[in-house]
Amino acid sequence: MLKPKRVIIATILGAVFGVVCWLLASSDGPLPWHLAVSIILSRTIMGFAIGISAWRINWALHAVIMGVVFSLPGAFGALMTPSDKAVFAFWGTIVMGVIYAFLIELITSKLFKMPVKQL
Repeated sequence: MLKPKRVIIATILGAVFGVVCWLLASSDGPLPWHLAVSIILSRTIMGFAIGISAWRINWALHAVIMGVVFSLPGAFGALMTPSDKAVFAFWGTIVMGVIYAFLIELITSKLFKMPVKQL
C-alpha cells in the first residue's frame, strides 16, 4: 500500500540530492541553466519514483535498479560532452545515480522507517 509520507520523504530527498548532483557537476565551472534544471529534476523524479514504487524486493536491490534506470537518460546525454571525458561522464552519472538512489532508499526505509511492505 502506498504511504504518502514515504512519497514525500523520498521526493524531498531526491530534490536535495539533485542539488548536490548539480553542485558537483558545476565544480569545473557554471553549467547552463537548462542543464542544471535537468539534473535537479531527474534526481527529484527518481526520488518520487522510489517513493511510489511498490516492488516488494530488498530495499538495496530496489535502490540499485532505480538508480540505474533513472540515470541512463542523463548518462547518454553526458556522452555528448565534447571532450575526452565523455565515457567518464557516462559511467560517473550511472554510478552517482545508484549512490543517490541507495541513499534515498536507505534514509527513507531505515531512518524514517517507511519501507515498502513485504508480503
